[in-house]
Amino acid sequence: MGKKHKDGKKQKSKKKDQTEYTLVDLSPALTQAARSMRTVLSRNLLESGLYAGQDGVILSLAEADGMTAGGLAQKLGVKAPTMTRTIGRMEAQGFLERKADEEDARLTKVYLTELGRGSVKAIEMAASSCDKVATQAFSEKEIRNLVRLLKAIDGNLQAEAPEFEEVEEI
Repeated sequence: MGKKHKDGKKQKSKKKDQTEYTLVDLSPALTQAARSMRTVLSRNLLESGLYAGQDGVILSLAEADGMTAGGLAQKLGVKAPTMTRTIGRMEAQGFLERKADEEDARLTKVYLTELGRGSVKAIEMAASSCDKVATQAFSEKEIRNLVRLLKAIDGNLQAEAPEFEEVEEI
């Protein structure tokens, strides 16, 4: 039987995984965790009418509205044609609009609509909910260490990664 907490309820047993993991386990574990995270986030976003990858476009424009499709593609790590299709889809959904640049009419920039701006809060709530589920048995210190390590892994990979065709996610 589990120990009883002050309030009389049984505490859940927090057994640590005693498996001996090695470097060969890293890629499959990280890939699966990323897929699972993306699946839960996508499910959380469905209510707001957004699909996988569209949240990144909206959050990028919320940070710096009026970016070009190429600028968005570069920031999000996708190819320009992928971003162009995504922008078209999101424009049809009412989240974005394209306008000619005021200073250089040859450039087209992408802006959030009111609906797009209104979806920022829903995206933040969906991400927060996903984060809580993903880290439900973690301490604050473990979360900080996990984020620090994931950022270090990303930095290492970004420095070494050659240019190649990305898998279309948006």
